[in-house]
Amino acid sequence: MRTDTQGNGEGHAPEARSRWFGLWDGYFAVSYTVTTVLLFNTGGDPLRRALAIAALTLLIPWYAALGRGLMLHSGADRTAGPRHITFVAGLFLLFATATACAIGGSFALFAVVPMVMMALPTAPAVATASLANLTPPAVVLLTGGDWRAALPLSLLGIALSVLLGLWITEVVRQSRERGKLIVELHRSREQLAAMSRQAGIAAERERLAREIHDTLAQGLTSIITLVQAAEAELANQPELAARHLALTGRVARESLAEARDFVADRTPPALRESSLARAIRRQADALSEQARMTVRCTVQGAERLVPMPVAVVLLRSAQESLANVRKHAEGARTVTVALAYEPYTVRLTVTDDGAGFAADRDHAGYGLRGMRTRAEEIDGHATADSRPGRGTTITITVPADPGAEDEPADER
Repeated sequence: MRTDTQGNGEGHAPEARSRWFGLWDGYFAVSYTVTTVLLFNTGGDPLRRALAIAALTLLIPWYAALGRGLMLHSGADRTAGPRHITFVAGLFLLFATATACAIGGSFALFAVVPMVMMALPTAPAVATASLANLTPPAVVLLTGGDWRAALPLSLLGIALSVLLGLWITEVVRQSRERGKLIVELHRSREQLAAMSRQAGIAAERERLAREIHDTLAQGLTSIITLVQAAEAELANQPELAARHLALTGRVARESLAEARDFVADRTPPALRESSLARAIRRQADALSEQARMTVRCTVQGAERLVPMPVAVVLLRSAQESLANVRKHAEGARTVTVALAYEPYTVRLTVTDDGAGFAADRDHAGYGLRGMRTRAEEIDGHATADSRPGRGTTITITVPADPGAEDEPADER
């Protein structure tokens, strides 16, 4: 069904009606056939019967050429336009002719009245249908017959015509409303699809932003720090400068591998090559080498395999927390990284003895927001606890069902 028609549903109401209009065509054909057979089997002047059948037969091309299109595409606000009036006038004339030639032709009312009702507005349609119902007793009266016997049937026909007109009007109204609802439904679907696309784009941008922040940005920061240290030590401590340059190369290679994997949306190399605990311990060792801090890494509880999404969240959180220590924890000398395996959760805690910050200070930078977002995506949570002069503690707790094992098994 097309949705590029008028927004008021006019384009959909005819299409909705066309699904049952084929039944009307069949009804029209049956009415014509029954009336024609009745005329063939009644007595009277054969010429007059032939004229009546001819008049009824002319109804078929008249309906097909002019009436069907008008009825099919007329809306609830049917108008008495020139084409409508022409069709109804011709319809009435052919019916009156058939009835005047043979009273049996009046059975065509079963087809004529519905066509009048569908072609004209309700008031003129009822008036015209009533006039058509009064035609048979008028013919009987003019031919000297007992018109009083035919009058009750005509009055009943008028009553049925009124009811039929009201029913057709209601059907068309419902079709029109249904068309409007279909238009609105399609619009809503299109809007929902557009919103879903935008949400998908935003989510992918957020994912890439987090990955870039937690991998490339941190790696570049480390590289810059190591290069600056090497430059400062190159003249007086060449061996230490060489060690810093070696670390620079290693960090660059690791960052390049991380970039390739997050673009391909694959498992981080650190987790693909080892376990979660070992990967976090490597991050702690890297901070110790690069920043000359004492970094202690402990594992509490029995180590076990955890789902890969859980491992990725904890690894990225450890990377971000340790990077924040290097960049923001002024005066920090000792860092403690604790990975605790609990019955149904895994908790990562990173604590430093740096300057800290006030609890009421807005410390929700992008890094902490990213950790919170990552944790919430797997029904976990991340918190930051800090006081001036008392250091900072970052805690990430995520659910980890002991029965789910996605993390690669690797002996530590």
